[in-house]
Amino acid sequence: MHLSKHLALVSLSLLSTLSAAHGASVTRRATTCNGHAELCDRSYGNVTFVGAHDSYAVGTNNLAANQDYNITQQLNDGIRMLQMQAHNNGGTIQLCHTSCSLYNGGTLQDYLTTVKTWLDANPNDVLSLLIVNSDDLPPSQYDAVFKTVGLDTMSYTPASSPITQSSWPTLGSMIDSGKRLVTFMDASADFTAVPYIIDEFTNIWETAYDVTDTTFNCEVNRSKGDTSTEMYLINHFLDQLVLGNPVPDVGNAASTNAVSGVGSLGQQVATCAAQYGRNPNFMLVDFYEYGGGSVFQVAASANGVDYSPSTPVASPKSQTSDSSNSTGGSSSAAPIDFRINQSHAVAVSALIFSVLLGAYSVV
Repeated sequence: MHLSKHLALVSLSLLSTLSAAHGASVTRRATTCNGHAELCDRSYGNVTFVGAHDSYAVGTNNLAANQDYNITQQLNDGIRMLQMQAHNNGGTIQLCHTSCSLYNGGTLQDYLTTVKTWLDANPNDVLSLLIVNSDDLPPSQYDAVFKTVGLDTMSYTPASSPITQSSWPTLGSMIDSGKRLVTFMDASADFTAVPYIIDEFTNIWETAYDVTDTTFNCEVNRSKGDTSTEMYLINHFLDQLVLGNPVPDVGNAASTNAVSGVGSLGQQVATCAAQYGRNPNFMLVDFYEYGGGSVFQVAASANGVDYSPSTPVASPKSQTSDSSNSTGGSSSAAPIDFRINQSHAVAVSALIFSVLLGAYSVV
């Protein structure tokens, strides 16, 4: 009798110990992911993210600029993919627009330091980077910068590559694991050398870029993989030609970024979803704030969630504002005034920029 009682007490003690140990090993699951509880159980490959095209190219009165606000403001407003062009500038990876003589956006290290600061302050968000490796630098050179900044340990590393659209982990599991940064590179990625820098075109296909009309079709423009199983990205930014060179059409940015209408982001998403049976994963836009948050409304609709920001997005800047890379204030200029100002700027600057651009396209 006493022996049975003793064995029972020992068993209960062991169960209690095992239960406590098991409870201590379980990481508390994220309850809000990229601003929405509904997205925590959603696969990364089944979420639509808004991306900033040439996110580092910030400024006003500058034909090489694609954004008005720096990346901290972009991220605060809801951008979740940052696209950039990287160049070799005297042995340092520099973010430049086509060439560093045209637009120099600073070093990759400074840029990624800002990204790391934002990620640390926003632990429930998954962020993507898209690097245009313009000079085909080896991934090891990027890896060194990521390690210096401390982003290598926050980077998602797939078990293998390519990864089909349906095989990505959920946002919740990525947040729980602390691997919340996904990095794609368009050229020279090497899974065996640096596995967390993921080859873009075997995992993502893209639509055409440098579009100068409002058609915005959904045809595959660039891919190196099976487009039926890859994620896909739409380039939804409108250009205009200045002496044969495409430059951002800021005057039509509000209608380009709109929820509906001819040439709108919403229209292209609907067209692509109907054509492929699934929404785009990434939507690259210029001057994201034009439209008063419309680009984020489109993404929310694609994701089946409400768009209800706690604070409104930044306001479009006037083209007569200071053209520095700082965040700056908002514009009170009416759209028609802006278009007139831009037309004057184009006329005055065209010859200068045509010399700098040469045979390049500003993308």
